[in-house]
Amino acid sequence: MKTILQKINALILSVILVCSILPIKADASFEIPGICRVQTDIGAANTVKTLDYSYDNNTYFSLRDMAMLFKDTDKAFSLAITSNAVSMELGHAYTPIGVENTIWEEDKEEDENPDISLRRNEFKVNGETVFYYTLIMKLSSGYYDCFMMAADLAMILDVDITVSGAGSLQINTQEPFSISPASLEDAGYFYGVNGVLAGDATTGEIYYRYQSDTPYPIASTSKLMTCLLTMEAISAGQIALDDQVVISDAVHALAISGDGVIPLEAGEEISVQELLLGALLPSSNECALCLAESIAGSEEVFVEMMNQKALDLGLSQTIFFNSNGLPSYTEDFVPAKRQNSMSAEDMFRLVSYLLKVYPQITDITSLEEATIESVGVEVSNTNPLLRNLPEVTGLKTGTTNKAGACLVTSLTANDGSQEHDLVVVVLGTEDSIERGRVSGLLARYALNTFYTGIEDTGNGTSGQTSGNLPIHAEAAVDWIIRTARE
Repeated sequence: MKTILQKINALILSVILVCSILPIKADASFEIPGICRVQTDIGAANTVKTLDYSYDNNTYFSLRDMAMLFKDTDKAFSLAITSNAVSMELGHAYTPIGVENTIWEEDKEEDENPDISLRRNEFKVNGETVFYYTLIMKLSSGYYDCFMMAADLAMILDVDITVSGAGSLQINTQEPFSISPASLEDAGYFYGVNGVLAGDATTGEIYYRYQSDTPYPIASTSKLMTCLLTMEAISAGQIALDDQVVISDAVHALAISGDGVIPLEAGEEISVQELLLGALLPSSNECALCLAESIAGSEEVFVEMMNQKALDLGLSQTIFFNSNGLPSYTEDFVPAKRQNSMSAEDMFRLVSYLLKVYPQITDITSLEEATIESVGVEVSNTNPLLRNLPEVTGLKTGTTNKAGACLVTSLTANDGSQEHDLVVVVLGTEDSIERGRVSGLLARYALNTFYTGIEDTGNGTSGQTSGNLPIHAEAAVDWIIRTARE
C-alpha cells in the first residue's frame, strides 16, 4: 500500500509540474505590440507600430506606418491590404486611412496578445507574387495592417535601414540595400545556422563562409547529386529525357507513405524529364528513387555511385545513404538512423561542377511551376527566392528534423563579358522562414559583392578564396585574368 501511495503522489506531482510549465511555453507564441521611432534621411521622423513575434526584438513593422515615411520620397509605395493579402505598387503615392503613425489603440495594450499568426500571406509587388512571411491584423478602425521585417522591406525597396539606437531606426533612401555578413556573425546572427557559404561558382571565389568545412545533414539538397548522376547518364547515352521508366513497387510504396509527394502507381510509366521535374521542383522523394533505380538498377548501387562521384570531385566531408535525403535506417537489431551529410564547402564544389558541366539544369530549377503530364499533377518550386530576386535560377531546398531547413541558391550575374553563377549555401536553419531570410540576405550580399568587390573582411571570413584556385582549369584561367585586371 505504501508503494502505491508513493506512486500516486509522484503522479500527482508530475501533473502539477506539467501544468505549471505549459503556460510558460504558451507565452512564447504571443505577438507583443510596441512602437519604434523611425527617422529618414529627408528629415521625416515618426512613430511606427511594431509587433514582436514570440520573442523580444523579433520585430515586425507596420507597413502602413512605413508607407507614410516614404510617402514624399522616390521610394514611395501604395498599399492594398486585406485579411490575407497585400499588394504594393512601387513609385505610387500612398493614400492615408487615418491610423498611420499613431500609438496602439486602447484595446491593444502591450501585455495583450493580438492573437494573429506569422504566415506566408499572399504578397504582390507591382503585380508580381513575392514570398515573405508577414503578420496581418485587423485594426479597431476596421482597416487591415500588415507587419513585416525591416530587412525584408529594405530589400524590396532597395534602401539602407540601420538601427540608430534603442527603439529607433534610420532609413537612408539614397543608399542601396547592403549587409555585412561579418557584422551579422559578430552579432550572433548565424548561431542558429549549421553552416553557410556565398561565392562565385564560375571563378571559385568565396565571398563569405561560416562553419563551412563541417559536415551537416543536408536533407533533400541531396537530390542535386542524384540529378548530377542523371545528367551524366543522359550525356553517356545510357538514358534519354524522353525515355519512359516503369514505376517499381518500392517507388509506389514511398509515394503513398508520409514522405510521398507525387502519386506514382506501380507498373505505370513516367518520363525521365518528368522525374527530374518532380525531384527538383516539389522535391519528390519517390521521383529521386525512381531515377536511382532506372540508372543503377537499385538504390544501393546508385548510392555507391553517389559516394564515388563525391570522391572524384574531392568532396571529403560528404557521405550519402540514399538518393533523396530522407533519414535512412540500418537493418540492425537496434537500427541506426543516418542522414546524408555534407559540408557547405563540399556543396559549393558540387554545385559549381553541376552548373559548369550541365548548366541546362537551371532550365528546370528556374521554373516556378510545371505539370507532370503522366500523372496530371501541377507542381510548384519550393525555392522562395525565385519570386523575390530576378537573378535567381535555382537550385534546391531540403528539410528534415535533424537537418533543419536548408537551401542552395544559384544566381546569375554578368561582368560585361561573361555570365557568372553565384551560389549561396545555407544549411540547418530553424525553419523555412529563417531559411528564406538568411538565404535572401546572403544572395543580395553575393550580388553586391560581385558588382562592387569584396569589402567585408571585418572579423568574419569574407574575402577568402576556395583553396588556391577554382575547381576547373577554365575557371581558374578566368579567375587569374580577372585578378590581374583588378
